[in-house]
Amino acid sequence: MTKRSSIDSIIPQADIAKRAARIGAEIRNIKLSGDLPAETITAINSLLLEHKVLFFRDQGHLDNAEQERVALRFGTLMAYPILAVIEGTVSMIELDSARPPRRADLWHSDGTFFEAYPKIAVLRGVVIPQFGGDTIWSNTATAYLDLSAPLQRLADELWAVHSNAFDYSVMANSEADKKHLDEVFARTVYETEHPVVRVHPETGERALVLGDVVQGLVGIPKYDGQRLFTLFQSHITAPENTVRWSWKVGDVAIWDNRATQHYAVRDYGDQRRVVRRATVAGEVPVSTDGRLSSMRIKAAKEPPA
Repeated sequence: MTKRSSIDSIIPQADIAKRAARIGAEIRNIKLSGDLPAETITAINSLLLEHKVLFFRDQGHLDNAEQERVALRFGTLMAYPILAVIEGTVSMIELDSARPPRRADLWHSDGTFFEAYPKIAVLRGVVIPQFGGDTIWSNTATAYLDLSAPLQRLADELWAVHSNAFDYSVMANSEADKKHLDEVFARTVYETEHPVVRVHPETGERALVLGDVVQGLVGIPKYDGQRLFTLFQSHITAPENTVRWSWKVGDVAIWDNRATQHYAVRDYGDQRRVVRRATVAGEVPVSTDGRLSSMRIKAAKEPPA
C-alpha cells in the first residue's frame, strides 16, 4: 500500500471523507477519467484497500466507454459469461429495474460462483429514483476480526460451495421473471468451492467469503451448515460493519470485491433504477493454509423445449 504521506500529496486528506468507521470513504474534487495520472490511480487503489469502497459524486461526464477505461486502470476487464454485456463494451452490464434480473436485493460479493471472481467493480448511477434505491456495503475483513478466536479457527478450516444455480425467486417480480432467470442465468451452472476465509493478495488481511449464493459448507451436514452460515454471515451484515450510499445521477462507487459484500435496497416502489457496472478480473482465492479455490462443476442445462 502507498504510504499516507504519498497519498496526501496526491489526494489531500481534506478531500477524503469517511462515511463510516469501518468501511467507506467519499473522495472529493477528483474527476474520474481513463487519463488520470498513474500516481493518482495508485493513490485511489491504496485508499480502496484501506476503506474497501470509495464514492465519487458528480461524475456525469462518464459514458460507458470512459467508465470502462477507468476500470481498466485497475486491471484486466472481466465479462460475465451469464450476463450480456452492453454493446461495444468488454465488461459493462446494465442492471435495470424494468427488466430481469431487475434488482440485487441479496447479500453477495459479485461472481463468487466463479473460480477467480472479480477483484474490483466500478458502478455508475444512470437513472436514480426520487427516493430509495440505496446500496449497502459490508466489510468482510473486519467481520472476520469480530469473530472470537475459536470461531476464527473454525472459519479458517471451512470451505463453502458457491453456485449461480440458486433460488432466483429472490430477484424476480413474477413467475415469468423466475422462469427467465432460471433458463438464462443458470443455463450454464458454475459451482465453485471457496475457502470461507481467504487471504487478501494485496493487504494480507483475512476476509470471509460467503453470501447468499452459498449452497452449503463442504463436509458439513445441511442443517449444521445452515446454522454456521447464518452465524458467520450475521457478522458480515452487522449494521456497525456496513456503510450505506444514497445515489445521485452520475455517482460512481468503486469497491474491493475481495473484502466486501453488498446489497441493493429495494425500497423505491415502481420507480425505475438503472446502474451500470464494469468489473476487473480477480485472482483465485487462497485459503489460510495455502490451498486454492476450485471449480467443481461447469455444466450446461438442456435448453427448454
